[in-house]
Amino acid sequence: MTYAYLDYAASAPLRPEALEAERSYDASPVAGANPNSLHSMGRAAARELDRARRELAACLGGAFRPSDVTFTSGGTESNNLAVIGLAEGARARDARRRRVVLSAIEHDSVLDLVGPLRDRGFEVELARPDRSGVVGPRALEGLVDASCALVSVMAANNETGVLQPTGELARAAHAAGALFHTDAVQAFGHVPLDVADADAVSVAAHKLGGPVGVGALAVRGRAPLRPISFGGGQEQGRRAGTQDVRGALAFAAAARACAATLDRTAAEVAGRARRLAGALCAPGTGIVATTDAERRLPGIVSVMAPGLDSETMILALDQEGFEVSAGSACSSGSLDASHVLLAMGIPREEALGSLRISFDERVGDDVLARLAQALVRIVAERGRSRARR
Repeated sequence: MTYAYLDYAASAPLRPEALEAERSYDASPVAGANPNSLHSMGRAAARELDRARRELAACLGGAFRPSDVTFTSGGTESNNLAVIGLAEGARARDARRRRVVLSAIEHDSVLDLVGPLRDRGFEVELARPDRSGVVGPRALEGLVDASCALVSVMAANNETGVLQPTGELARAAHAAGALFHTDAVQAFGHVPLDVADADAVSVAAHKLGGPVGVGALAVRGRAPLRPISFGGGQEQGRRAGTQDVRGALAFAAAARACAATLDRTAAEVAGRARRLAGALCAPGTGIVATTDAERRLPGIVSVMAPGLDSETMILALDQEGFEVSAGSACSSGSLDASHVLLAMGIPREEALGSLRISFDERVGDDVLARLAQALVRIVAERGRSRARR
């Protein structure tokens, strides 16, 4: 069977530009050289790493400097370093700063830090979204004051695709003297980022067609970041460990490719998403959208079939050659409803029937139309079967 992969929000296929960057590195004299070595090959590798750093800083926007970019192993490590490192740094600078505010719709790599933060003596508060999935400045009222060290709200939700007002949130955090971090892993390369006021931004390669296992954290030079790993002093002491030059170059190549056509591809993909959502959520299909937010990532369609469960629909679609998910791949083993949808106020019995369909410009209308037909038919068949019982 030929499968149509529609789970790009979990991990996107490698772009040709990234593959070519890997091949060029493998054929170059610096392949395998440690960029921290003092000999000629090490210095040459370091220059290549810094080139990737410059290119990523340019793609991020927000006036980040190349020296602000710290390479990591991916989005999870970037988020861990940002949230714990910035909170610790803010408290070291001002002992009153003992509160961290996270949104209730964050990725697990942020929300799972609640326990470790409390173990370190921080109070942790969760800012709630509205029914459309937006965490606006009002959600921070009463949570951000002179005791707040850090506010962290993602740029775009990885399940619903809803874009968050990061610029407004950063300014609200700064008005109280707090730092602001945004997890832009899902948004980077798909929409322009509003990060001019952010103190730190997390990104990862594999969400936009780069390799798995490489990410970056951009941190303003003025931000008091404490390292959370030790052992070599690499990345200006922010992150220990020998850097993956090959992965960094491939990441930069994929980011450049996305940035070069961002406006055109975003509009193109958004049009395909609207047509797919229209076909799925037409009257009588039994399928509804999880959100009515106007500002969403162009390549994520999030829907629910109340009364059915996600696993049944995912496996039925898989048998017909369509690969989709229920939400974050990092929590795909969970039998409970999505914490994102529950935080939005969606009843658990409805949230259990959610699906996330994600793609970029490499997936055409024909594939999406066939998916829509298959899913509408599956929901109708399961509905009739349930009615007979």
